[in-house]
Amino acid sequence: MADLTDALLDDEGPGPNLRRRELGRELRALREQAGKKVAEAAKYAGLTVTTINRIEGGKQVILPRNVRLLCQFYGVEAPMSDHLVHQAEESNERGWWAMYSDNMPDWFEKYVGLESDAAELWNYSPLVVDGLLQTADYAQAFFEAGATTDELTLQRSIELRKARQDRVNREKHPTQLRVVLDEAAVRRVVGGEEVLRDQLRYVAEAATKPNMTIQVMPFSIGAYLGSQTPFSMLRFPEGFDDMDAVYVENLRGGVWLERPADIKHYTEVFAQMRSKALSPDASVDFLVSLASSL
Repeated sequence: MADLTDALLDDEGPGPNLRRRELGRELRALREQAGKKVAEAAKYAGLTVTTINRIEGGKQVILPRNVRLLCQFYGVEAPMSDHLVHQAEESNERGWWAMYSDNMPDWFEKYVGLESDAAELWNYSPLVVDGLLQTADYAQAFFEAGATTDELTLQRSIELRKARQDRVNREKHPTQLRVVLDEAAVRRVVGGEEVLRDQLRYVAEAATKPNMTIQVMPFSIGAYLGSQTPFSMLRFPEGFDDMDAVYVENLRGGVWLERPADIKHYTEVFAQMRSKALSPDASVDFLVSLASSL
């Protein structure tokens, strides 16, 4: 993944969410090296145990002054402490998606930020076409079927979805996107037959891009491992790969699974899905044939 690691060293660098996760990991390692407990660190810095846990998990804004206090408690001297304080300042910068923050709940904003930094995305979509592959018309029909919303919010949601797609397909260091679509997702008539037909042709064309691997899981397979819930595995470039995570979304929020055992489990599940699904070439043929039948 050397070229993908280089992507984090270009003019953009890693986004604030990834910086925050990296900083939290470093602070946890320093606390453990110093032999300090979470409760002790919290008391010294005037914070709660929950706050320290969230800081170390990269799950909240990390204030530079708190980093300075924690470094003092852990016996970290300059220039290392200065470096970590600078990391905290950078981790609080806003990413490109900030312009859409008024249209996203906090839990999804975190996902978009990390998605933007991922080297690879492994997405499983059993019910509808994956959001990173949706046309504007399909996305509009999908959003309109959800909670009642005004026209401006609807258009902003569509624009955000397009911006996420553009990020994945950026010219320099595009994200490697691997998607398994259940046959139900590509047969569901979202927005009418014409919209679905255009959507299927769009996915078939997208599958020819070098950073895309799209496979369809046919009904003929029957039941298969992992078929109950959509999920996305975010895999980060070398040097950040121990921060890989699985994101499972529901109607009320998102659940993050980050333990090594969770990563291993979902890696195996996705590998099994891909082995049972139609090959990439056969999937394209299936999508084209299905579009022609509408």
